[in-house]
Amino acid sequence: MQRITCPERDDWQQTAEQCGFAFHTIDGERYWDERAYYAFTLDEIERGIETPTGEIDAMCVELAGRVIGDERRLRRLKIPEPFWDLIAESWERDDRSLYGRLDLKFDGAGPAKLLEYNADTPTSIFEAAVFQWTWLEQAIERRIIPARADQFNSIHERLIEAWKQIGAGQHLHLTGSTGNEEDAGTLAYLEDTARQAGLSTTLLNIEEIGWRDDAGGFVDLDNSDMALVFKLYPWEWMFHDAFGAKLKDAPTRWIEPPWKAVLSNKGILPLLWEMFPNHPNLLPAYFEDDPRAAELGSSYVRKPLLSREGANVTLVSGGMSLDEHEGPYGAEGFVRQALSPLPNFSGVYPVVGSWLVNHEPCGLSIREDESPITGNSSRFLPHAIL
Repeated sequence: MQRITCPERDDWQQTAEQCGFAFHTIDGERYWDERAYYAFTLDEIERGIETPTGEIDAMCVELAGRVIGDERRLRRLKIPEPFWDLIAESWERDDRSLYGRLDLKFDGAGPAKLLEYNADTPTSIFEAAVFQWTWLEQAIERRIIPARADQFNSIHERLIEAWKQIGAGQHLHLTGSTGNEEDAGTLAYLEDTARQAGLSTTLLNIEEIGWRDDAGGFVDLDNSDMALVFKLYPWEWMFHDAFGAKLKDAPTRWIEPPWKAVLSNKGILPLLWEMFPNHPNLLPAYFEDDPRAAELGSSYVRKPLLSREGANVTLVSGGMSLDEHEGPYGAEGFVRQALSPLPNFSGVYPVVGSWLVNHEPCGLSIREDESPITGNSSRFLPHAIL
């Protein structure tokens, strides 16, 4: 694994805007950054990232099956009791998952380590699936990178195939916070892949969803039933929203399905370690109130059960805080995970985002930051196989 500096394309901003990547710059700062790329060998991709990604996802699915129906573990994850049946019924129906992203520590020298599983509402999929592939093709044409370069990236094709399996011929509603430029871009991209798979679509803001009392179901602005819905909106938020109480009464099929609420919780980190102790791709982890957390000593990462973009995460080394991101999370409790510092490439720290579509590993997104905690302002860099 290398970080290789390179010239950026003179027209990259125009290219980004032409293909719908409007959020390439956020608050005047680069989000997309092609002044360098991360290079991997084929062996690093296949054996170091792809194979462990599939294995970790399989372990997570096995964990979900054990947690659902286990009152003690559901309480441990602070999942509200009124939604336990919704989650269990979703699991028993074998409701399909579209996608997910594992965040991994990987440096090419040792096994990939799971940092967390973005199982419910992962973003950065458009830039991973489309724009970094465009970069690869144009960078080869312009001799910015070697002609032999390739990329671990079949995300786009797999999304289209997954939509065909999930809802071919059906009408799909896509919803989220459309006032957020990044979320709107992600929704538009996923809508495009669904249309390519043969689904008809409607995109609307989640605040525009209505309820029909007589029939007991969610409806769009045209008063049409919402039978199949992709939501770029976390389950834990839905559970606490005004319409949350109606979720169990609606016939809507959701993507991601309710059972993914289990895996989007960082409480799975200690549960995975308990189920698969000493697994080479896992880090020791414990709930903060578990006496066994003392086994981590004075160096660990403290993470809320529920958080986004590194919020309320603290890195502790030798009992001293190395770095900390503030935020609104933590009321549900915390876990502690063994400290495994990200690789340092001349003062920047990359996290490998390993994508799964329909539970198949299929691509990477690399986010880097000057902070060892990957946050909302972290940059997206492309990757290549050399």
